[in-house]
Amino acid sequence: MSIDLTFPVPPFGLGGSAFTLVPVDGADGLFSLVGDGARLFLLDAAVHLPSYAPELTSAQVDVLGLAAPEDAMLLVVANPGEEGTTVNLLAPVVVNARTSVGAQLILEDQDFPLRAELARR
Repeated sequence: MSIDLTFPVPPFGLGGSAFTLVPVDGADGLFSLVGDGARLFLLDAAVHLPSYAPELTSAQVDVLGLAAPEDAMLLVVANPGEEGTTVNLLAPVVVNARTSVGAQLILEDQDFPLRAELARR
């Protein structure tokens, strides 16, 4: 089931504020974020990176209107390549599951890589 999202600030490299999060058939926890003629692949961190637990600042929580941690859907940008797939752990996409407001956030004072190799299962 696709979810229409609003981004107060578009994800890096994309324009506009209206996006659709579309599950990729046959790939659990893989989504395509589509909007304004562009597309990003996103992985559900709960499915693919269960130990990934970044901390958001109070300002980031406020921007998304998160009332509780369980309201946040944590996604990471996936970059498929010839050598394998990498994920951006420093700038996750966080979606408020109650309001469908999303944002790509740069994590502050946390040592996560921009390009972490995604281990195959």
